[in-house]
Amino acid sequence: MHPKPPVSTSLFALFCLASFLLSLSYGSTFLLSLLILTRGGNEQDAGSVISTAMLSTFVAVLVSGHLSDALGAARAIAGMGLLLVVACLGFALMPGFGEGLMLFGLALGLGWGVFYTLGPIIVALLVEPQHRAKYFALLSGSMMSGIGSGPLLGRAASALGLPLTTAFYIAAIASLVGVLLFWRLGAQLKQQDTAPVAKISWVATRQVLSSKAAFAILMVGLGGCVFGGLSSFQTSYAAAHALDYSLFFAGFLSAAITGRLLIAGFVVKRDAYRAACVLSGLMLLSVLMFSFTVSGTLSYLLAAITLGVGYGLTYSVINGLVANEAPGGTTSQALLLFSLAYFVGVFGFPLLAGQIIVAYGLPALLLSLVAVALFNWLITVAWLIARRASTHKILQVDQDRSSPSRHERQTQADQ
Repeated sequence: MHPKPPVSTSLFALFCLASFLLSLSYGSTFLLSLLILTRGGNEQDAGSVISTAMLSTFVAVLVSGHLSDALGAARAIAGMGLLLVVACLGFALMPGFGEGLMLFGLALGLGWGVFYTLGPIIVALLVEPQHRAKYFALLSGSMMSGIGSGPLLGRAASALGLPLTTAFYIAAIASLVGVLLFWRLGAQLKQQDTAPVAKISWVATRQVLSSKAAFAILMVGLGGCVFGGLSSFQTSYAAAHALDYSLFFAGFLSAAITGRLLIAGFVVKRDAYRAACVLSGLMLLSVLMFSFTVSGTLSYLLAAITLGVGYGLTYSVINGLVANEAPGGTTSQALLLFSLAYFVGVFGFPLLAGQIIVAYGLPALLLSLVAVALFNWLITVAWLIARRASTHKILQVDQDRSSPSRHERQTQADQ
């Protein structure tokens, strides 16, 4: 089999730019809680709207392979990306906070689900396994830049005296440009992307979930809960502590981008399992900081930066792990399941989070996030312990095989 040709720098740069622009649409949803509060709703209403996206992402994961095979991955993203434009316009134009917004939540889930699923698969098809972690980091850094910039648009609009809905209009325009770029990329990527995207199946699902890749899939779901829970209701958290929510997104964004684009290349060269343990520990530390130590601007910013480094780099590490630990021939499907687990966490958890805030308050939500982050970190600890035990067992077997038996020692003595 011939190795894949090197990825064109200009091609991949355009791919990352288009990804950044589409990601602004999802980033704008972190303003939904604030938008709905201004319209008379509460955090539970916001959680319900955000979580409707989880339902449509299931559909997106199931159909993404079919769309990719029919249109090509890039043009499938472009076609479904139009729904991101529709969703942003709907959030801005639809009055109130009822069922109408939920319809646009479904549109967001379909568009974001196809893009988020097929983006890494394009990278996996274009890049050799030993280089995937680096390019996954570049792609995820571009996406995180867009996600984090969405809420900052809202803060900038407020500073300029513009309505909050301005951020959603800008995100819609940016997503439309991203759609056009992905459509243009379709022809260029089609020349290099010759392998069909594997459609999800029960057989492949069982293979992936019975392999080591299952741990990374579980971890991305738990990490999505932490990220979705903190980000979706950060405007409420900041208001309760008399802070500016833009500091969270600025700190998180700068740390995540710096980590993914500059530090990730160093991290991925280290032992992936140890790196996942250290970084998920940082994510746990950040949630503890939000729960117990934030008392002003500096501590708030420090907690956000810690989350950006911990969550941002953990994601890059486990994204590479799930691709490389998947059984042979199931890489694309492992990435589909990886995306699905992420969607369950990042879109599903806000529904529970909103209910917890309304019923028990923000402190209860933070304690629940501490529990989730702790469980996530303990998975990596168990990973390392199990691997050490397995390595020790293998070494012991090799030692037993290489050392002479009692009969051999007696024979040697008689001689």
